[in-house]
Amino acid sequence: MAKSKFEIIFENDDFVAVNKPGGMLTIPDREQTEKSLKEYLTDKYQQIFTVHRLDKDTSGLILFAKTDVVHKYLCKIFEDRQVEKYYLGVVMGAPIDDEGIIDAPITEHLTKKGSMTVHRSGKASQTGYSVMERNQHFSLVSFRLFTGRTHQIRVHCKHIGHPLACDPLYGDGKQVLLSSVKKKFKLSKHDEEERPIINRLALHSYKLVFTDLHGQLHTLEAPAPKEFRALMQQLKKG
Repeated sequence: MAKSKFEIIFENDDFVAVNKPGGMLTIPDREQTEKSLKEYLTDKYQQIFTVHRLDKDTSGLILFAKTDVVHKYLCKIFEDRQVEKYYLGVVMGAPIDDEGIIDAPITEHLTKKGSMTVHRSGKASQTGYSVMERNQHFSLVSFRLFTGRTHQIRVHCKHIGHPLACDPLYGDGKQVLLSSVKKKFKLSKHDEEERPIINRLALHSYKLVFTDLHGQLHTLEAPAPKEFRALMQQLKKG
């Protein structure tokens, strides 16, 4: 997917919901190294307001407000936890329980700059999870964020011993290759070397549920990334 190719899931006069590709910045970084989603949207709408963010490597649903009034309202309902936020992730291995809540406080890591960790002195953090498809190598898991800490799902996955696939900070960071999980893997005739089935952080914002400024309920969804589905399909075949 070309970095500028983002998909508009829904829009009205108040806000726009976008399916952000993995690898694209939500807002400009300090270095101004590459164009961010916000800048592409500013080109399209002239004026746009940031409501919340996704990590660069996380794909999926993200909202931007079109007016100052809507911006203030949406920021407030995100802050007050009145927005239901759901994610899909591919984790390493298979969690023991089919569902549960990870309740573990998160704080900044003392020595690793830019990373977070579970620690009793941290801020209260809760992540609900439900295993959608399980396999000894990788499992597809749905997450619900009850709090909004930095890297929350990534830190909590590491905490329960099942880090997200391709996570360089909290997992092994390795690309997912079919040859590593399929005994009968054969390279296709056209390929000189194997292409990874997943080569970025395996996390996707797939659903937001909230009530807008006019009292209307919205349930917005960005479909699961095709590489997540392809991996689980391949694992079923054994």
